[in-house]
Amino acid sequence: MSKGIIDASIRNFRTQLEEAIKDLHELTERIKSPALAQTASDLRERIREPFMFVIVGEVKAGKSSFINALLNTGDEICKVAPDPCTDTIQQILYGETHVLVQNEYLKKIYQPIDILKEIAIVDTPGTNTIIKHHQEITERFIPVSDLIVFVFEAKNPYRQSAWEFFDYIHADWRKKVIFILQQSDLMEPEDLAINLKGVQSQAEKKGITEARVFAVSAKKALQGAYEESGMASVITYINSHVTGGKAPWLKLNNSIDTATEIRDKIETGMDIRNQQLLADQAFRVDIKETLDSQGLRSRKQVEILVENLIATYERITRNAEKELGKGLAFFTLVKRSFLALFSKKESAMGWLTEVTSTMERDLKDQLTLKVNDGVTDVAESIQQMAKMIELKIKNSQSILKTDQEIFSDIAEKRVQVMQDLQQAFSQFLSRSDSFVDESMIPADTEFAPDIAKGGGLAVIGIVIATVTKGMVFDITGGILSAVGILFAGITVGLKRQKVLNSFRQEVDKGQASLQEEIRSKLERYVDTIKGRIDTNFKDFDAMLALEDQEMKVLNTRFKSTHEQLLLLEKEISSAFLKVNPKPEL
Repeated sequence: MSKGIIDASIRNFRTQLEEAIKDLHELTERIKSPALAQTASDLRERIREPFMFVIVGEVKAGKSSFINALLNTGDEICKVAPDPCTDTIQQILYGETHVLVQNEYLKKIYQPIDILKEIAIVDTPGTNTIIKHHQEITERFIPVSDLIVFVFEAKNPYRQSAWEFFDYIHADWRKKVIFILQQSDLMEPEDLAINLKGVQSQAEKKGITEARVFAVSAKKALQGAYEESGMASVITYINSHVTGGKAPWLKLNNSIDTATEIRDKIETGMDIRNQQLLADQAFRVDIKETLDSQGLRSRKQVEILVENLIATYERITRNAEKELGKGLAFFTLVKRSFLALFSKKESAMGWLTEVTSTMERDLKDQLTLKVNDGVTDVAESIQQMAKMIELKIKNSQSILKTDQEIFSDIAEKRVQVMQDLQQAFSQFLSRSDSFVDESMIPADTEFAPDIAKGGGLAVIGIVIATVTKGMVFDITGGILSAVGILFAGITVGLKRQKVLNSFRQEVDKGQASLQEEIRSKLERYVDTIKGRIDTNFKDFDAMLALEDQEMKVLNTRFKSTHEQLLLLEKEISSAFLKVNPKPEL
């Protein structure tokens, strides 16, 4: 393949990669990750730059001297500053003439050196420097670098700060690294061999197989003893693995790798955010299912209360009907009419009044007793519904954390919404008016003192008892009035069965009214409390709706960017292999 075709292919891939990284950058801004957005922006800007060596290491490790020896011009390209606190980041690039461009934090040096046609070199301050912004800016170069050259003092390559910085390079960005033990001339060969082996072993422990470690003396190289300095081995490595036409392809591959790392970091964050969304949606479904199941349980308790009331009502009215049937026999009425001449109590109306009074007393006493027994169960089932929801809110699952690299702002918003929900629900449970339905309570009911005394969940039983007793007395009172009117019109001439039928009709109407009124009112009360509990989730539901909508957009955009990068990676690798059978760095 001709050089012209290769160059055109590289240019085409650069253009495609720029577009892919542009989309990736837009995604990083969409997820509001300034750090990843900066990295994506830097990566896009540097796609057309040469293959970039980034030289890192601690202060006084000899990085600048190493660069001077690597360029081997006889000039001090990188100033070896006696005071590391005055150092700056230096980027050395190819230029037809020597040019120096400098801003507050970065110095660009252009030099007419052939090797710089294929590579650029970045000299960074020491990882343990105290200069403000140096670490921050150094770390900006790491993600967009193509090869990290980690320089140690040969006599002490084990400092913790250096290896912690290595962890950032390797664990966070998985950059290709070679190790330089500088100032090797200050050590005995035996001790140097031990340290070479030690760095090799340490690198392997941290996941680098077949780590490349070189012992060099920049001082010897700069003094003219290039072969003895160890620099020849470094140059050989660079020539065989980077230069000679491979650098542009490696640059493309490394840019893809960095873009992939950014994509993977986004994917990791999105996976957690998706998990949180699914957990929150499941939590909301669980809340609704709990309300429904507990609502059904409360309705069953209502049904039991109604059945007990109706059974008691029917027993008492049946007894009254039997007594009425016996008392309305013809000869019994004649007898009562005769005895009435001597005592009003023995008259038919006196007897009927006694039957009515007995039925009234029995209904009042027995139905009140049944109400008192049943109210507790209904109230407990409603209280249990509220308490279960409170517990579920407190135990809701938090997967997205506020200290995460991505989406910490979303985590903080969710924490705030959940805290607000807990606080609002706690206040809801403590307020008596949360469990009062004024439409159920008769206007003339003496209710306020009991409410004030109960408060919150405790008021539920008061509400149910008041409503139920009120309805029982209203309905039974109405029946008794109707029965009284019926009895007042009874004469000896009336037919016994007609009177009994009329009595039964009034009693049956009362039973149907009692059953329907109590059931419908208490079931409506249960549904009202369910609805009020559910209303507390208004803000949570709004958050959930927005999150669901946002994640659909993000997932679609991420999928598109992911597929775009995968396709480019495959195409670049395939094209690279055609011109570089052994491309590994």
